[in-house]
Amino acid sequence: MNATAHSFIVNIDVPDLAAAEVFYLAAFGLRIGRRLGAGAVELLGGPTPLYLLQNEAGSAATEDGEVRDYERHWTPLHLDWVVDDIDAALVRAVTAGATLEQPVRNRPWGWIAVLADPFGHGFCLIQFSREGYDALVE
Repeated sequence: MNATAHSFIVNIDVPDLAAAEVFYLAAFGLRIGRRLGAGAVELLGGPTPLYLLQNEAGSAATEDGEVRDYERHWTPLHLDWVVDDIDAALVRAVTAGATLEQPVRNRPWGWIAVLADPFGHGFCLIQFSREGYDALVE
């Protein structure tokens, strides 16, 4: 892969790579790209590659002895999956193993549901209205 082929990639640390693979394929219709050794898999089918990395909380993060410490849903980064049909996407995600934390709510720009994957990673499903975020512009 050419290093400039994508403007960014997304890495998600998971404690169980096999289970994460099953979830992300089923919930979001992604497909396996490459396996990068025993501890990583590339998933394709979204706007950028998503890499699942086998890393548990408390595992070594740096050579200096820092360990991974994961906080709940509102970490500095979480994924919003933009969908065409939030109700169908919600059923698909929950059937695949997601936990619904806040049901679908209407907003001026569309609809949002707050969920967690089977490993506690927070994510949202978003269906934009025709106006989308332009509905917020003053």
